[in-house]
Amino acid sequence: MKLATRILFAAIATTTAMMAGGGAWAQAYPTKPITLVVAYPAGGDTDVLARLLAEKLSARLRQSVVVENRTGAAGTIGSAYVAKSAPDGYTLLVAPNTVAIAPLVLKNGTGASYDVRNDFTPIAQLGVQSLFVVVNKGTGITKLPELVTRAKAGTVQTYATPGNGSPMHILGEMFNKAAGVNIAQVPYRGSAPAVVDVLGGQVPMTYSTLGAVTQYVATGAIVPLAVADMKRSPFAPNVPTLAELGYKDVEVGAWQALMAPKGLPPELVKTLNTHVNDILKMPDVGGAHGNHRHHARWRRARYAGQADCIGLDALRQDRQGVRHPGRLTD
Repeated sequence: MKLATRILFAAIATTTAMMAGGGAWAQAYPTKPITLVVAYPAGGDTDVLARLLAEKLSARLRQSVVVENRTGAAGTIGSAYVAKSAPDGYTLLVAPNTVAIAPLVLKNGTGASYDVRNDFTPIAQLGVQSLFVVVNKGTGITKLPELVTRAKAGTVQTYATPGNGSPMHILGEMFNKAAGVNIAQVPYRGSAPAVVDVLGGQVPMTYSTLGAVTQYVATGAIVPLAVADMKRSPFAPNVPTLAELGYKDVEVGAWQALMAPKGLPPELVKTLNTHVNDILKMPDVGGAHGNHRHHARWRRARYAGQADCIGLDALRQDRQGVRHPGRLTD
């Protein structure tokens, strides 16, 4: 099965390349507040990114830009809302890669009411992030082999994710398969509540971006065991990669993109794309960081074939209770 995210990134590149010069509509835009929809609760990575983007866009466009959280159903509720909105540039989606994956893994009858390939206009890629294997310090685990041993012994039984079909969910299933363990997913409505329960000890571990847990790693409340990259993160150089630890094919990343409903006029795509890319170059945003640019290019090249490594069909079976009956819930 082809990965939907490959199509989305190709669409972003194609849309940007085909954009013509701005017209009168683009010159007048915006004439009213713009809403950035986030399909997850406040406090998570995508929400934080959206609020930073809203602040910067508001200053550049001289118009109010607000963030609206529309949560539920692995992010598909908020995504569907934007897909069905008017393509006028006033309702946009700040979306993680879950927007492309979740519709493929939700069980029959609860699938998303949108097609990521046909119902959106891609505007710009916002960021690419590494995922880390992290545990609550109360587990006493400090090394990945200890986690595997504990999981096989049945003392580590669950991991938290931001929801079904998230990159963290895919990583969890890939690691289960590679390590020969059966750690069950506990899906939440976003990364923020997932991290909260790991901090509280309700769930012993999660797969997370570094940004979502940085403050807790700094205090020692959460312990990073490995990064799911083929290279160490420049932001956590002391954390080994899963490849270094023997799991060479377990590599998953997270990305975010700005999207609009299908049919957004090319001149508005150009206007928004230009502003967003200028914002990403700002030092306080981090878009100009050389290591990040290199890492992002490398990540995009690696990401295209990840779903086939475990098979999205396998994840659909998981949702239907074939592999782990009764494990996953909405």
